[in-house]
Formats: sequence, structure tokens, C-alpha cells
Amino acid sequence: MDTRGVQTEVDACYLYKKLAANEKDEIVANVFRQMSEIEQTHVLAFANKAGIAANAIPAPSRRARILNFIGKVFGYNYVAGVLMDTEKSISNAIIYQKRKNSMVVDGSETNHVKILRSLLEKQTNVTAAQLSRFEKRHRSVGGNAIRAAVLGGNDGLVSNFSLVMGIAGATSGEQAVLLTGLAGLLAGALSMSLGEWISVKSSQELYENQMKIEMEELETNPEGELKEIALIYMAKGIPEAQAQQMATDMMKNKSEAHDILVREELGINAEELKGSAAEAAIFSFVLFAIGAIIPVAPFIFITGFKAIIFSVCLSAAGLFIIGAAITLFTGKNVWYSGLRQVLFGLAAAAITFGIGKLIGVSVAG
Repeated sequence: MDTRGVQTEVDACYLYKKLAANEKDEIVANVFRQMSEIEQTHVLAFANKAGIAANAIPAPSRRARILNFIGKVFGYNYVAGVLMDTEKSISNAIIYQKRKNSMVVDGSETNHVKILRSLLEKQTNVTAAQLSRFEKRHRSVGGNAIRAAVLGGNDGLVSNFSLVMGIAGATSGEQAVLLTGLAGLLAGALSMSLGEWISVKSSQELYENQMKIEMEELETNPEGELKEIALIYMAKGIPEAQAQQMATDMMKNKSEAHDILVREELGINAEELKGSAAEAAIFSFVLFAIGAIIPVAPFIFITGFKAIIFSVCLSAAGLFIIGAAITLFTGKNVWYSGLRQVLFGLAAAAITFGIGKLIGVSVAG
């Protein structure tokens, strides 16, 4: 076990503690507190295995502190989702290593992933409404906007950087680069915006129709739907008698009963359907444009080789920032992720610059 494993557990302990402190529902808050305590035992065990003294255990990382700040600003649903993703990544890595070394995969590898859900489900005083809200938190992460911001900015930057460098190679950085870069920005942003609008709108229409059918079934066959909800809870490991009572309580509110059936049976997160297709389109347009303006900006003020150098430097800085931002989701080293992003972006731009140079020479000849 290396020190990275210890740091991962330290961060998880810290973030679960923050989730507990900011959770209004006492039962769910208690689950997060228990998870923090479990992670603390993992910290001590992993530190001991790695030969790290108790007084030398690292503090929460910068990534964990940034995630906590994001939780304060955007809500802690996002933080909970990131923690669940981290647990799944660790479990998948363990399974991969076992298979690679021809070791037996016995199912214990995913126990860590199941702890959070099991702690809540096995509490005897948990209600159907609390379980429903808890499930919704982890399916509606709240970080989609942040992911979209990173990915949208990356698409705009990489695509327009490559385009600008291609034209710069062909024209030696003259005024035509600016016109092409702005045209690429507008065309790319509009394409992304329209694609996002179509994606959101079509998904909404499809899911709304499925949800309407589910509500009709709930109204015409409530007994059958009650049994179905009870079976859903039983499949989660809740005792039959408690599952039946929870299902009965849930059926008293058709809206909540409909919500769990839609989520569990159809796999639809109703919260995500409340978003506006127009807002998603505008958001996508702006994010792409922000990334795409970076390589173009120097050509607004200067031309020639100096503009090309400034464009490369600004774009490299933007690529590094995007790579560093991605580590919020992946947990990878900031320098590794940032420099990797820079390397790939510069490689793509170098290829298009070279092609542009060849075309420029050919046309000039």
C-alpha cells in the first residue's frame, strides 16, 4: 500500500465528515458519520501498512478541500456522488489487479461500495421517504454542470486551437487566422448548442412518455404496484415485513410512489428532466466559446509568428488548467493530468500546423 492509498482514505474521511455536518436529515447524517468513522479506521490501517506513523498521517488534500468548497457553493450532492465514484474506481482497480495476477475475485472487492447504502437500508427506523431521498442524492449527483463546464471548455479549446494552428501554418499567422478562428468559434459553439438542445429535448420527451405510462399503471393497479415497491426494497436487503410497511407508507403519496417506480424500474432520474433544453443549449454555447476564444485572442492584437507563440502559450496554460480540473473527478495527480492534457493538445495542434504549412507551401508554389 503506497501513500496515495492513505491520502485517498484521509480525503474520504474528511469529506464524509463534511457531508454529515451539512446534512439536515439526522438518519442520513448518522450514516455519513459512520462512514467517516469507518474511513478513519482505514486511514490508520493503511498508514500502518505503509509504515507511516500516526502523527505523520497527511492532512486532507487540496482536491478534497476544493470539493468541500464546491459542496458549499453548489450543494453537497455533488460531493457525495464523487465519493461514490471514487469508491467504485478503487473497487474496479482491485478487481483488475486480482484478475491480472490470476487471483480469485470473491466479491469482497466491492464491499466498500456497498457500505454506504447498507448502513442506511439496515437501520430499523428508516422510512421509505428517507430512502427515496437518499437514493435520489446519489443518482442526481449535481456535478453534471461542472463536468459539462470542463468538457465543453476542453472541446472548444482543443478544436479551435487545432483549427487556428492549421490556418496559421498555411498563412504564417496573418490576419486570416483571426477571421477563421472566430468563424470556428461561432460554428463550433452553435453546433454544440444545437446538439445539446436536441439531446435534452428528445430525452425529456421519451422519458416523460414512459413516466406517464407508469403513473397510469399506478392509478389502475395500485395493489400490483405496491407489491412491486415492496420487492424493490426487499431486493435491497430490507426484511420482508419492513419492506411491506415501507411500501404501504410510500403508496400513501402517489407522487413519491411514482418517483421510486420511475427510478428503480425505468432507470429514470426525474430530477434531471426538470432542466430546460434552452438553458442547456445556452450553457453549452458559452462554455465552448470560452474555450475556443483562448487560442484566437492573441490574433486580435498582433499577427505573425509572435501571435502564434502567444496563442500556443495561452492554449497550453488553458489545457493544463482543464487537465487539473479533471482530477476533481478522477483523483489523479494534478501535474500528471494537466501535462497529459497539454501534451495531447499540443500534439493535435502541431499536426494541423504541419498540414497547414504543407498546404501553404503547395499553394504558394
